[in-house]
Amino acid sequence: MTLVRTVSGVVAGGVLVLLCVVIGAAVIGARRDFPGPGAESLTWHFVAAVVVVVTQGFADRRRGMPALLGSAAVLVTAGVLLWTQWWG
Repeated sequence: MTLVRTVSGVVAGGVLVLLCVVIGAAVIGARRDFPGPGAESLTWHFVAAVVVVVTQGFADRRRGMPALLGSAAVLVTAGVLLWTQWWG
C-alpha cells in the first residue's frame, strides 16, 4: 500500500510540474506575442493540480481501501490530463 501511495505522490508532483510548465509557457508566449497554451489548457492543468493535491493528501492520511482509492484517483486524474491535454 505504501508503494502505491508513493507512486501516486510522485505522479501528483509531476502534475504540479506540468502546471508550472504550462503557466510558464503562457507567460512567455504572452510576453513575446507568440501563441502559447490557451485558457482551456491552463484551466485543465489548474483543476487537475488541485484535485491531485487534495486527493493525495487524503490518501496519505488514510489506510487500507480509502488510501488505495485516493491513490487511484490521483493516477486516473493524471492520466486524463495527459490524455486530453498532451496526447490528444
